[in-house]
Amino acid sequence: MKKQAEIGIIGGSGFYQLLKKAEEVKIETPSGSSSGKIALGKVSGKKVAFLPRHGPGHSLPPHQIPYKANLWALKSLGVSQIITVTACGSLQKEIRRGDFMVLDQFIDRTRHRQDTFYDGPVTTHVSTAYPYCPYLSKIAYQIGKKQGLRIHPKGTVVVIEGPRFSTAAESIWFTKMGWEVVNMTQYPEVVLARELEMCYTAIAVVTDWDVGVVTTEKLKPVEFEEVVRVFSQNIKKSQKLILQLIKELPRVRKCSCQKALKGAKIE
Repeated sequence: MKKQAEIGIIGGSGFYQLLKKAEEVKIETPSGSSSGKIALGKVSGKKVAFLPRHGPGHSLPPHQIPYKANLWALKSLGVSQIITVTACGSLQKEIRRGDFMVLDQFIDRTRHRQDTFYDGPVTTHVSTAYPYCPYLSKIAYQIGKKQGLRIHPKGTVVVIEGPRFSTAAESIWFTKMGWEVVNMTQYPEVVLARELEMCYTAIAVVTDWDVGVVTTEKLKPVEFEEVVRVFSQNIKKSQKLILQLIKELPRVRKCSCQKALKGAKIE
């Protein structure tokens, strides 16, 4: 199959604008259809595929996103490096609304998601000790700093099932554990990318303080309208960061992500 893309972008509808004169394709996978049509275009001379994580019109809640189909579809197009942008709630008072964070670890608190391509008969244990691509993440952080963003070089995201937000008790627990942000979509997306030996980096946009921080610091509780407002305010900053990241990404990968399956299979 002809390679139609080399870099994949997963995000909200605001990132469609990154691709000029895009061609849309619909891809069926062994796990069904992807969240929506995938837009193909070029940025800085590189072939890019954009996939709307929540589908057209944000119609898919986090627990209904077809993560396996999404990642398989991008892989089938030839994508080897994935850049994602995601909204997160802060679990620490020093991480403020409007901050950016390059994620490097996750805590999985989901329950009902199909989270592997390897259901047998060959047993496969992929290492997720370091799930995010350190090479891509380092470049993303450096670009963010140069662009004057309030950006954190690393952080652990707690991934909850959704679609509800955390209780105060859950959130306080996350905060006391020292984890940085909370989100509903990073898992199993990052793991599935690793199982397909694709590089994956996630840029989190902090939209609110989670309820545990609110309870202890007397801040305003999270509301979905506020999440959307803050995220929208930072769309242009996110777009600028991604455009520069695409430009600076080397075509030859220098990380170990492409060897994630080496020694993982028991045959």
